[in-house]
Amino acid sequence: MNKTALITGATSGIGKATAELFAEKDFKLILCGRRQDRLNDLKADLEGKTEVHLLNFDVRNRNDVFERIGSLPDGFSKIDILINNAGNAHGLDPMESGSLDDWDAMLDINVKGLLYVSKAVLPQMVKRKSGHIINIGSIAGKEVYPKGNVYCASKYAVDAINQGMRIDLNQYGIRVGAVNPGAVETEFSNVRFKGDDERADMVYKGFEPLHPEDIADIIHFVVTRSYHVNIADLVVTPTAQASATIVRREL
Repeated sequence: MNKTALITGATSGIGKATAELFAEKDFKLILCGRRQDRLNDLKADLEGKTEVHLLNFDVRNRNDVFERIGSLPDGFSKIDILINNAGNAHGLDPMESGSLDDWDAMLDINVKGLLYVSKAVLPQMVKRKSGHIINIGSIAGKEVYPKGNVYCASKYAVDAINQGMRIDLNQYGIRVGAVNPGAVETEFSNVRFKGDDERADMVYKGFEPLHPEDIADIIHFVVTRSYHVNIADLVVTPTAQASATIVRREL
């Protein structure tokens, strides 16, 4: 394959699983994340399979995003695929008691961070008139659920940005699509509930959720279609999940 993919949020969950699969499939990788130690460990695991370059930054930091992506060495400077995976959820509170800090974190990472990274990568794709952007959204960007308020809003924004990108970049032949998972068992719930592992575990109790590897496999399928094929918007749920709030559990 020998294409270069830049993956944000590569140190855990869907991003890490995608990096591992792409390494097996001979993609060159630019792996981005906040946790340098995890990036180092992942590179050590993968560099025997493919070429890996690390970028340590927080997508919320606009200056760091542009500086780090602008510093890529020649062997990694041509980005064929951008996977906007970095995202988070903080809290599960009704609107009247929600935390302003939580709201800021979700909007800054899920929306503004995605925009910053895309803005940093797009000029080269526009110049070449080729490239592929995959935005990782959520079922929460298709359906609002109780106490989801601002998190859902951030993912609805990703849905709108995905559509806007696809329209604006059509003239350059750049493919744009979104993968929107339902319940995936990652660190997502541990972060949302701020380290309350017992509460996080309850989210996935009584059914088999999606695994990060399931989404990685789908992302790989999407980016390996013939170039005239663009998978624009895909919702993926575990079989037990019928909607954002309806899950068949066997307790």
